Order: sequence, then C-alpha cells, then structure tokens
Amino acid sequence: MQGFLIGSEAHKQLFCRTFMESHEPYEPANLPWPGLDEQSLRKLRALPIWPMALQAETNAGAMVSGFAATIADPTIRQAIELQGFEEARHGRLIATMVERYGLGAVAQPPQLEPTERAFIHFGYCECLDSFLGFGGYRLARELEFMPNDLIALFSRVLWEEARHIVFFVNWIAYERVQRGYGGTLMQAVATAIGYVRALVDRILSGREVTESATEPVELPNVGLLQLLRAGVSENERLMAQFDPRLLRPRVVPGFAQAIVNAAETGQNIRGVFSPRAS
Repeated sequence: MQGFLIGSEAHKQLFCRTFMESHEPYEPANLPWPGLDEQSLRKLRALPIWPMALQAETNAGAMVSGFAATIADPTIRQAIELQGFEEARHGRLIATMVERYGLGAVAQPPQLEPTERAFIHFGYCECLDSFLGFGGYRLARELEFMPNDLIALFSRVLWEEARHIVFFVNWIAYERVQRGYGGTLMQAVATAIGYVRALVDRILSGREVTESATEPVELPNVGLLQLLRAGVSENERLMAQFDPRLLRPRVVPGFAQAIVNAAETGQNIRGVFSPRAS
C-alpha cells in the first residue's frame, strides 16, 4: 500500500484496468435459459418489478454510454463506455427474460440525460440496489425460491454489479481529489448527500412497484435481519475478490452490519434478563 494514493495516476490506472480486464463477454439470448414449471412461472409473473427493472436498465445503458462520450480522459472514457455496454446488456437480459417467460413488461425510450450528475446519482443508487440484490440472490439460492438453473444465470450479473460499484466509488474519489475537494470531511458530506438522494429515490420507486402489484406474490418468509445478514455475507465474498488497494462501498454494508449487531446485542440482553435465564 505504501506510495499508493487515492486520486493518483496509479489509482486511476488500477481501478480502470481492474474494471476492463474483468469484463466477461456473453450475449443474454445465448445463455442456457431453463424451462420453468407452472409454479415457478406463476411466481415470476406475480413479481411486479419487471417493468421498472427493464426501464431502469434501458435508461442506464443509454445514460452511461452518453456520459462516456463527454469524458476527455481516454482511460476513464473507455472504462465507462464498457460500463454503458454492460448496463445495456442487462437491459437485453431482462428483455430476454420478459419475452421467454411472458412477464409482460415493456420499456419506453431512455429517460435520463447523459450527464455527470445523472451518472453520480445512478452510482449511489446502484450501491444501494446492489447490496439488496446481493442479499436477495443469496436468500433466493438458499431458500430455492426459483430453480437453481435460473438463479445461477444471475451470478454473472451479481459480479458485474460488484464491479460497477467498486469502479464508481473509486472513480468519484479520484475525481474529487482531481478537483481539489478530496479531503475526508468534504468526501463524507458529498457521499452522505449522494446516499440520502438515492434512498429517497428508491423509497419512491418501491412505492410505485408496490402499488402496481395486481396479485399476491408468493415470497419466502424472510425478515429484514435475515436479508441484511445475507447481504453482508455476499458483499464480503464479492469484495474480497478485488485488489486491496481499491476502495469498496462501505456506507450501506456498514449500516447493515450495525443494524444486525444492534439487533443481536438486544437479543442477548433480553436473554440475560429474561425469567428463563434466572
């Protein structure tokens, strides 16, 4: 670690090279999509997330690719162009699912301006979404919510999301240093604002998804703590695969771990003072 500084040329080369060299080529239409039984199809079709997911990925692919075209630095531009390609590929993946399994979602034309502001907001939203996705993926696998052949297809998406958020937190830290506000306090304030905006956005989006549900969804009986524990565990597994010199998203996993720790401490205290313990 000695001599390696966040915001340096070496830092830029590392986070861009790590992102580009870990890219995996595949086309969603050519993946081994399994046939599903009626129960699994009914579960998939009852989930109200598909229109929002398809639109979000359609928006992201166009926005990130458009933003990349405005970047002067050729190394960063190449990395963000690749992210734009991967986001658009996620859109094709959702579209392939929609068509194959009759999920009934249709995307409108892209709705985000290709600006740095939009890219930053998207990056914080992706940090939040990815953590929840990590937990959801692990629980879906452990609880066998869907056939494993289908769940396994999304392991590559999980890895891509991990790459995206690691790239984002390193890129934004690098840019802040380059622009003269890379100090700890300024970074912390800007990061807090970014996550608050992302949280508000996701709360509003969650309400829209809930209101759009037309039939009951057959979900496993999963509590918040179970989801957070799964998210923390899966996040640790994925983040361990990156060069230790790179920054990782810490805010969402840190809050999740704090909630889990507080809940477990409360349970232990109640256990000590419960009648059965005396």
